[in-house]
Amino acid sequence: MTIDRLKREDKDKMESQLVHYEIKDKVAIVSLDNPPMNALDVPTKECIRDVFTELDAKRNEIRVVILQGANKAFAAGADIKAFLDLQPDTAKRRLMRSHSMYSVVENCEWPVIAAIHGYCLGGGLELALCCDIRYADETAQFGFPEVGLSIFPGNGGTRRALYMTNLGRMKELVYTGEMIKADEALRIGLIEKVVPAGTALEKALELAAKIMKKGPLGVAAAKKVLNRTRDLTLEQGLELESDVWASLAATEDMKEGARAFVEKRKPEYKCK
Repeated sequence: MTIDRLKREDKDKMESQLVHYEIKDKVAIVSLDNPPMNALDVPTKECIRDVFTELDAKRNEIRVVILQGANKAFAAGADIKAFLDLQPDTAKRRLMRSHSMYSVVENCEWPVIAAIHGYCLGGGLELALCCDIRYADETAQFGFPEVGLSIFPGNGGTRRALYMTNLGRMKELVYTGEMIKADEALRIGLIEKVVPAGTALEKALELAAKIMKKGPLGVAAAKKVLNRTRDLTLEQGLELESDVWASLAATEDMKEGARAFVEKRKPEYKCK
């Protein structure tokens, strides 16, 4: 075995440990594991992309994905040391790779629930915004501190956050770099629920169980439409909605859902 091959295998092993997952009862729990604060450096982002790509290939084995931080935080932003050598061309390439990674999370076929504790800052908050639903425990703190480095949120935060909160409050967060607690993040719409400390994963699993009782193809189709219609005109959105809805009429699950309702029994969905 060559030295180069050994180095590649060591690198692959290291990156595989940065993000790992397990599948239980059709829920994939993805854990960021880059101690101590799950900094989103390039290897970690690449590993997130690879894990979600792998889960996409296993879509028949899962129905919901939960994303959490395995250490003291959900994710406390980027690896700042890496900024020192950036030039405009390398910064652009870095951001485009990041946008691609974040899109893989956002466009996962099944719902992605963020289970948040501790710091959820900068790129970590931008990652959470790619998820469909965000549950945070009482310890969570949120913010876009990038202006302290004379930059701003560049991994989609200036865009995605505006789907959840108003422009003025977003500008206030970005311009000041202030951190806010979970209750304030809930108030302004950045998250969906605040739960007791240490229970974010538990509560996310409870939500996943509720989602999995419903027709999986209907849930996946709803996610597709909700994500894609955000930037369409009303007419364009209605057209997409009707096309996707109509396509479900060709599925066995739609008929099974209707039969079960008429027969007053629980449906047995087969994802077909």
